[in-house]
Amino acid sequence: MAKKETAAAQTLPAGYVPSLKKLYKEEIVDRLMKQFSYSTVMQVPKLVKITLNEGVGDATQDKKIVEEAAAELSIIAGQKAVLTTSKKDISNFKLRKGMPIGAKVTLRDVRMYEFLERLIRVTLPRIRDFNGIAEKMDGQGNYTLGLKEQIIFPEVDIDKNPRIHGVEVTFVTTAKTDEEAYALLKEFGLPFKKHNK
Repeated sequence: MAKKETAAAQTLPAGYVPSLKKLYKEEIVDRLMKQFSYSTVMQVPKLVKITLNEGVGDATQDKKIVEEAAAELSIIAGQKAVLTTSKKDISNFKLRKGMPIGAKVTLRDVRMYEFLERLIRVTLPRIRDFNGIAEKMDGQGNYTLGLKEQIIFPEVDIDKNPRIHGVEVTFVTTAKTDEEAYALLKEFGLPFKKHNK
């Protein structure tokens, strides 16, 4: 019997265009052009990549934990995750330089839009008592969303890996300002918290 294909191993059909990529080209570009009075389409900010990062504190005791986290991140992202290693020795944490301490994966183009759509439409609504995400940008037109539990992703089977890890999702854009990046991500449908003014 053939082994069940994981999301990481799936290939997307040739010529497939994700709905959020279509939305960007057909609607978001025009709306941002009007909002920021750009003189050319080339000035409109784009989403370049999405990086998922999972740090595993228990990794110093057991390397298998990091490998499980990487496998889990691969399933969530639909693309193989790579191990991240420590850059220096920290004796208090029993950490040596080059030791695996987490996993990360970088998504671009089709897989990036696919993940973004799943994040907005499926994953975030699964958070209990969800009232939107914080809108703090990094000052360079990028945004990092911290998720406390990886089990909010429907791809994760809690029975197979009962450990809870946080996941950082970083959105890298070509926006020159935080205001432009915020407008771009809001147009994609990221549910930022509403303020009562």
